[in-house]
Amino acid sequence: MNRVYAYLIKQRYIAPEVVSFFAKEGKIYEDSEHHNAVFVGYDESGVPKQAHKRSTNSFGKTFRITVVGSDTDYSFAHYGTSGRLYVFEAPIDMLSYITLHPENWQEHSYIAMNGVYESAVLKALELHDNIKHIVICTDNDEGGIDAYDRLSDILQERGYTNVTRIYPTNKDFNEDLKARNGQPVLIAVPHERKQTFYGKVDNLGYYPCRPDKLTSQLRAAFRNGQYRYLAEYALAGSAFFMRVKDESKAHSVLKAKLKKEYRAYKDKARIDVKCRDLSNKLKEVLSDLKQPARTYEQSIATAKKLYELADCAVKVQTQEELDNQPSEEISENEDQDEEAELSPLPSLS
Repeated sequence: MNRVYAYLIKQRYIAPEVVSFFAKEGKIYEDSEHHNAVFVGYDESGVPKQAHKRSTNSFGKTFRITVVGSDTDYSFAHYGTSGRLYVFEAPIDMLSYITLHPENWQEHSYIAMNGVYESAVLKALELHDNIKHIVICTDNDEGGIDAYDRLSDILQERGYTNVTRIYPTNKDFNEDLKARNGQPVLIAVPHERKQTFYGKVDNLGYYPCRPDKLTSQLRAAFRNGQYRYLAEYALAGSAFFMRVKDESKAHSVLKAKLKKEYRAYKDKARIDVKCRDLSNKLKEVLSDLKQPARTYEQSIATAKKLYELADCAVKVQTQEELDNQPSEEISENEDQDEEAELSPLPSLS
């Protein structure tokens, strides 16, 4: 264990008592042939099911691999008695977080996905019904932010509603640990696509809807490639058809809804595909607007179609900007999901 201890404690600044705890449980050991650090995942019967190797070299390319034959339903983890589970991308992130927050840490549960193996998290929840609160602690970069959104969606679909997020200050929690020890660090990287989408939504202005002009306004904006105007007209129309007293407030709520529901990991299509989707959504809306009269339910359905049209238009705007800017340019805005502090309005779902 000499090289593994030296690597984790001296290079990664993980607390010696934390490393010793997992080593004594047989969850960390040193590969005798290549001196890799090996992180082991056990099943509910205490049988090793997964092994993840990482090189302990000070220099050169980092070597990381999940051993062939591993069962990804089981991963490097610790299970406590509290109802809280912390989820990390990698074992070193997990050990770093425990080092940074050592108070009563053994009471809680922790798991490292070794990437984005959500199956290990789902298996852990299946086997430990005491877990009620899931805290996702993925990296503060594009991959980590997408991983949080994706895993959060999967958990919500399976009925786990108490899901929260903890961001490291820097790229990951080991970088935070290095910073505490006065070492150079990799800084957090904002999610360029997400921040671009948020910026486009923030820039949408509000103009009271003129229902008699809405069809011609939508057609003209699309024909001229004015996707911001198209989104503004569509969102104003959505607020109008919601049949509320304050359309301006409804417009603000719909903007917040666009940001809250946006998932960058699902928005990777090419610009031509997004333009085709926008065209199809516009045709659907224009057909719907031909109705001479609407019930309340039909009006809400129209509002939903217009909201979806606005969403498509902003996604086209976003893709256009990303396609036309140098790849090294990124937004400096912080990644934050905003909730509108406004009264509830009729649901568009």
